[in-house]
Amino acid sequence: MALIVPGGCARLLPSSQLPARVRSPRRFTTLATVSSPSRGGEAVDWVKATSCFFEQDSRPIMLFDGVCNLCNGGVKFVRDNDRQRRIRFEALQSEAGKNLLRRSGRAPDDISSVVLVEKDRSYIKSDAVLKIMEYINLPFPQLAFFLQFMPQLIRDFAYDNVANNRYTIFGRSETCEL
Repeated sequence: MALIVPGGCARLLPSSQLPARVRSPRRFTTLATVSSPSRGGEAVDWVKATSCFFEQDSRPIMLFDGVCNLCNGGVKFVRDNDRQRRIRFEALQSEAGKNLLRRSGRAPDDISSVVLVEKDRSYIKSDAVLKIMEYINLPFPQLAFFLQFMPQLIRDFAYDNVANNRYTIFGRSETCEL
C-alpha cells in the first residue's frame, strides 16, 4: 500500500532495493530533460521535484487508471505474480501519479496508458507492459523477451484498441481499489 508523505511522494514500506538487472533497449523517455512551466511561469524540473519517490526505494512505480476495472485487474495480476515485490503502484488520478506523469513528460491528466516509471526513465503503452512483465515471475520475463520482437507499431495498435475501449468492455468503478 502506498503512503503519501509531505512533498507528495509515495513510499512503500518496508523499503527494498532492486537487484542490478540487465536492461534491454526499448522506447522510453529519458527523464533528465523533463520540465514544464508551473503556474507562476517558471519551469519545474519534475525529475528533481519527484526524486523523493526513489530516494529510499528504487523499485519502479506502475501508474494505472484507478477507476478502470481492467487496470485494477492488471494491478491485482501483477501483485499476485510479483512475489518479490519489485513493483510499486500508484493511480494516475492521484496527486503523486500526476507528478510522476509530469516526470515522464506526459500531461498530468493523461490516463490513456499504463506507465512504468523507473528512476532514470519511463515506459508507456506496450513497452510499459513488456517492462512490467520483466519484473514479475516466470514465465512472463521470457514471454516479454519474445514479444519485444513484434513490431512496436503492431503492439501499440493492439494496446490502443484495448485501452480506448476498456470502459465499454470491462466497465469502471467509482473508486480506486488501492
